[in-house]
Amino acid sequence: MKFKDYYASLGVERDATAEEVKKAYRKLARQYHPDVAKEEGAEERFKEISEAYQTLSDPEKRQAYDDLGRHRPGEDFNPTPEWDSRFWRGGGQQEVDLADLFEQMGFGGGTGGPRRPGADFPIRGQDVEVATELSLEQAARGTEVSFSLSVPVRGADGRVEKQSRSGRIRVPRGVVEGERLRVPGKGGDGIAGGAPGDLYLVIRLAPHPRFRAVGHDLYLELPIAPWEAALGAEIRVPSLDGPVTVNLKPGMRSGQKLRLAGKGLPHRRDGAGDLYGVVQIVLPEQIGEREQALYRELAEASSFHPRHHLEGPTTDG
Repeated sequence: MKFKDYYASLGVERDATAEEVKKAYRKLARQYHPDVAKEEGAEERFKEISEAYQTLSDPEKRQAYDDLGRHRPGEDFNPTPEWDSRFWRGGGQQEVDLADLFEQMGFGGGTGGPRRPGADFPIRGQDVEVATELSLEQAARGTEVSFSLSVPVRGADGRVEKQSRSGRIRVPRGVVEGERLRVPGKGGDGIAGGAPGDLYLVIRLAPHPRFRAVGHDLYLELPIAPWEAALGAEIRVPSLDGPVTVNLKPGMRSGQKLRLAGKGLPHRRDGAGDLYGVVQIVLPEQIGEREQALYRELAEASSFHPRHHLEGPTTDG
């Protein structure tokens, strides 16, 4: 079988005290817990140090492990005579994990299955994520939302089951699409005295009939008449706080952005994003005879040629 150096996994000497083993485990568990660590391989590393601690934190299991002697990690070795007699399968030795052997010998623990009560150690509860959809108005002003979720709970028999939970959470003003709000202690229950996990509320913004949110900024398609674009005008632009009067400069073009500073979604503390009106020059759906006559007169009087850049030979020859 392959040898695992549990002392090396925890970074302690073989003569380390129980308190030193516990301290080393807690430090590494915080560093490599899957809910915290982002680096590749963190989950496997967490399993490795958990398995090592389950063995070295129990005096009987630690003594049985020490009886194996010193070997290099991954080295093939022959177990003690006791293991040889209990796990020999005529014709050859099985490929067995160290943790499985400890469990079969009655020590419990390992990487799965029931553990002896004395071998339990605190494990933090699972973090839980739930999404909620808000209107832009709710995101701008803050609101209170209900949530319901299922969290893993360990029963008296040691089995993990899903338990339904519900409640209400206060959402502060100024949240944006995709933001994750952390609610400490509202996730899964801890094991053996471990702290409960956290609840993460993921913000989704519902489509709005007028505005489109990009972070804290808002965008609005702003239709204007041809004469307003040409001559300029004073117009009213909607915002989340109500209409705002804006002066259009003469010569506005379609696609041009009109910025209204501070009229977007508020930041959490001070200030706010901006509101951008994207100009769209539109014609009336119906044009009367008088309007048609004026357009013909304008066409005759104007020297404007909007497609001059499309005329002449191309550069490709």
